[in-house]
Parts: sequence; C-alpha cells; structure tokens
Amino acid sequence: MSWLRLFPIAVAVSVALTGCSQPEQIQKIAGPAQGSTFHISYWSTQSVNHQQLEQQIQQELDRIDVVMSNYRPDSTIEKFNQQQTTEAQTVGAELVSLVEEARKVYTESSGCYDLTVKPLFDLWGFKADKFNQPTAEQLQQTMQLIGMNKVLASNTTQLQKQNPHIRVDVSSIAQGYTVDKLADVLRQAGIDNFLVEVGGEMVVQGHKPEQKPWRVAIDKPLPGEQSLQKIIAITQDAPMSVMTSGTYRHYFDENGQRYSHVLDARVGAPVKHQTVSTTVLMDNGTQADAWSTAFLCLGSAEGLAVANKLGIKVLFIDQDGEQLIEKSSEALSASSSIQMTKPE
Repeated sequence: MSWLRLFPIAVAVSVALTGCSQPEQIQKIAGPAQGSTFHISYWSTQSVNHQQLEQQIQQELDRIDVVMSNYRPDSTIEKFNQQQTTEAQTVGAELVSLVEEARKVYTESSGCYDLTVKPLFDLWGFKADKFNQPTAEQLQQTMQLIGMNKVLASNTTQLQKQNPHIRVDVSSIAQGYTVDKLADVLRQAGIDNFLVEVGGEMVVQGHKPEQKPWRVAIDKPLPGEQSLQKIIAITQDAPMSVMTSGTYRHYFDENGQRYSHVLDARVGAPVKHQTVSTTVLMDNGTQADAWSTAFLCLGSAEGLAVANKLGIKVLFIDQDGEQLIEKSSEALSASSSIQMTKPE
C-alpha cells in the first residue's frame, strides 16, 4: 500500500551492538509497510519463535492496512470517504476510537491539527507537486470541507459527516497507532526489550543487552542535509514513543517566499512560523504521532505554551537563516529518563 504522510518524518535509528560476545543477541524483522518501511529490533531471555513472530507482525500490518489506508479503495476509511451521505456509517470501533483520539489533539490545538485537511493540501498543489495560489473564492469553498467538528461519532462503531463531501485522512496518526499495535504483538510473545519503527515513528521498551539504552537519532532539519542533529537515549524500561515531524522536505519556493506543506487548518494556508521540526516523546504512540504534527502546525511560540500546559515532552527546532535553534518544553527539560546529546 501507499500511505501519504502530510508531515514527513526524519528519524534514524541506532541499535548497533557493541560486540559479539553478549549472551543475548538482538533479532531483527524488517520490510515494507504503509508506503515506507518498518524495522523491529528485539531480544529476550525467553525462547521466541522468530518465524511465527514475523508472521504475526505481517498479519497485524495487513489488518491495519485494510482499516486505515487512504490509498486503497476497499479500506474501511476510504469506503467511508466514498459515501457522499450525511447518514451514519458503520466503520467499526477501532476507527471510531482513532478518530476520537485525534479529536482530543484537534481540540487542544484549537483546530490547527485536523484529519479533514487533505482538500487544502490538494488545493495548494502539494498533491500534484505544482504550486497553486488559490483564489479567495477557491479557499472559501474548500474550507467548507475542513473541520473535525463536521465529523461526528454517532456511537462506538459509527461515524457521520455533516457535509457529505468531507474526507478523513488518518495518515498523521495511523503510523503511531501501528507502532503501538506492533509493540502489543511483541509483548504478547513475551518480549520485554524492543524497538519498533514504522516510517520513522517508533516506540522503545526495556533496553539493549548489557543494560545499554536504546538510542534514537534525529536528522538535521535542513533541505539536502544528511547529518544528525540530536541523539536521544531512553534510560527507562517503561515504553517510550518517539515521534518526529518536519517541514523541510516538501515545500514550494515561489516569488521569493517559501510555502510549507504544513497547513494550518484554521486559516486554510501554509504555516508562516520558523519551526521546521518537532519531536514528541510520550508513552502513547498514537497520541505522540498526532501531537508531533499538531506542534509542527502550531510552531514553537504557540506550541510551547500548549505543551507546558499539558505536560508534554517535546523538542522544537526553529530555523533562523542557516541557524537552528532548539527549544524544549518544561516536561522534556525536567525528564531524567531522556538524555539528549549532540552527535559526535
């Protein structure tokens, strides 16, 4: 399948072993998933049927694909989008629950984060990869299709549109959800130490052999760069999700102005702030994925106030010319289980 990430991610994973004499060895599973790739690294003191685990992982990826892919017409979410009706439609408890998780972030971000934003993405030319400056009339018409307040949960298994032409795109939250579900598969197999990554979104639990922490590397958020900005070491055994979103790989330069693909659903236009990357660390991967997008939309000035109010661990990176400026939320600065260092 092919999933469109409206807010591309830039995360690299560091899971290398320090030697070959360790009593436990890290096992790996990898492959294509959701228009990108997935990587799983795990180790266990218990016996694990690796082949069976691979099958279970693939089955879960396939199951989620059928429910949430916006790029296969037979998925549950696309069947909902195709039905141009205001009648309640049965989509299942899983999808309703995911939309309601997204609604929490929509509300706390004052509508900046919105699962119905796709028509704006298309209007500004990002789908066709050709810049389009919409007219006031075009923007006004498109904004009639924007707003999570126009998608209601009729009950625990049904969603309902207030405008029959509204479309819901869950790609900004579904990879975080997928990471959480794959982590559940590993736990059910009795595995306590792992790193799961899908399209750059990840969760870690436990540690590497010899009590070494899992390490995650964040790319330098500049176009054309292939170097690292930060190394994050997770020193707790409890689950920790690490989700990063960035603006720097998809944009238009037109008449001396840069138009980011990150769209503020409240005004229907690309954001104008200087924030180019956000990294959110939470125990809930689904929420972390949505928040990394939301904070990228809000920008550091507005976003830090929200993060500090809610106690969310987030690193903002702003760009001022060629200078990158890091800004941490209060919760991140106070955390003793997250160590952030510059790459050597």
